[in-house]
Amino acid sequence: MNKFKGFTDSETFTQLPDKFFHQLLKEIDDPAELKVTLYFLWRVEHMDGPFRALSKMDFDVKALGLSADEIKQGLEKAVKRGSLLKVQKEAQVFFLLNSPRGRAGVQAIESGKWNPQAGQSAPPMERPNVFKLYEENIGPLTPLIADALKDAEELYSDEWIVDVIEIAVKNNKRNWKYCEAILKRWKEEGTHGQKDQRGARQGSERYTKSEFAEYLD
Repeated sequence: MNKFKGFTDSETFTQLPDKFFHQLLKEIDDPAELKVTLYFLWRVEHMDGPFRALSKMDFDVKALGLSADEIKQGLEKAVKRGSLLKVQKEAQVFFLLNSPRGRAGVQAIESGKWNPQAGQSAPPMERPNVFKLYEENIGPLTPLIADALKDAEELYSDEWIVDVIEIAVKNNKRNWKYCEAILKRWKEEGTHGQKDQRGARQGSERYTKSEFAEYLD
């Protein structure tokens, strides 16, 4: 058994129907059925559009720790139980959640009004861990810094935070106040995108000017 290292403060979360815990969790006794059901709920929660469907090929063998046959059997049991719906479009088979939206999706597929294959999306990407990024590039993570990073995640994009930490490292100015000052300036002036047009050296020099002098020592 591999030791789990624990969840982080930057986790994203997936909503699960209460009925899954009230009924399905105690009734499902097959690990494959449980895994494909949970995986399905995770994937469709991160999909866009009014109707959400997965094909058998969308179930990641590696992520689930199941063989292709086990995934097939788990899906068949979920369909038999009624938690998932199964519908065929030409040679392609799709699975939908047995919910009002899912049942409407089945009708849309069967009537030819919707082709799920045209709107498939990749699994959601794991978000960059800003806390790990800070510790690896700036310094030890204190409770005050952790709170500041949480606030920054709400105000600025992951791209901005990654870029500003890179600037701090290049300038050897490894403190969060310096990073925060740049982020605030980017937001106030809308100048983040311009740094790519000035070149690495010129962009670096800009952030050693007097506007951030109080953070440079």
